[in-house]
Amino acid sequence: MPERILSNRDLEGIVDTSDEWIMRRSGIKERRISSNKRKEKTGDLAIRASLRALEMAGVSPDKLDMIVVGTVTPDRQFPSVACTVQEALNANNAAAFDISAGCSGFLYALETVNNAIRSGTCGTALVIGAECLSTIVNWEDRGTCVLLADGAGATVVSSATEQGGILSSHLKSDGKLWELLYSSYGSSHLPETLMDMDQKPFFLKMNGNRLFKKAIECLCSISRDALRHNSLSSEEIDLVVPHQANIRIIQAMANNLDIPMDKVYTNLHKYGNTSSASIPIALDEANREGLLSKGDNVLLVSFGAGLTWGASIVRWSI
Repeated sequence: MPERILSNRDLEGIVDTSDEWIMRRSGIKERRISSNKRKEKTGDLAIRASLRALEMAGVSPDKLDMIVVGTVTPDRQFPSVACTVQEALNANNAAAFDISAGCSGFLYALETVNNAIRSGTCGTALVIGAECLSTIVNWEDRGTCVLLADGAGATVVSSATEQGGILSSHLKSDGKLWELLYSSYGSSHLPETLMDMDQKPFFLKMNGNRLFKKAIECLCSISRDALRHNSLSSEEIDLVVPHQANIRIIQAMANNLDIPMDKVYTNLHKYGNTSSASIPIALDEANREGLLSKGDNVLLVSFGAGLTWGASIVRWSI
């Protein structure tokens, strides 16, 4: 995560909002925002997350066959963030590329790698979600600027002979709904307190009310698809790690699936919405906090711009 913390109180001095309003509508208390004073671009954050994942997995970079990054905020149009990571890691044997699927980018990247491993063309891969959403924020739009943040998370995925791992993944999209969440050319005025950050020549626009309802519908539907495919009931899910967009969306999803909130991992109160990075960041924290045990059924579920949405059920095998 970037070092800089931008609290709701800080945002009160930037846009017409309040800590109470943000908490009530989103559940977010603070978020991390990158700075040009430090090396905190999308690629930098992806590299740091990758090094931590490789260390935890005990895998050296030269063993990687593939590096796939889910992102909508690459440092440059090309080359890819994945190639930036490859260079930094000296992972010369890997094929490297990015996937753009909005906040569902990590799950799309995960399934791409899963299919490559199952087909026999890949043995070990690095799957990353990395974003600097602060670079596409309209800081005059209180409906979106209070939600978005920066961060990166990474996982090492390897072939194995024992049972477990990714049981199935289910991906959907509907391009007809693109106007609910999209980028528009133009730049927002940067607040004086944030002048030390990058800004891209476009910013995010969102139809919050319609997206809220559609997100709940999509998350519930794709989760049920995943459960049915694996002949699992809601009671057999040990932990849900959802995209960290809005606490009210997460609560509505859990309620509709009859999954108690104590089985749903959330950290958006301190990190905000980090798009494709949110699931791997949350998964890493849940793992380091000892909330996952070998044999646990874990539901990963997300939605994002496109619209895109997806779910994966993982039988934890570490």
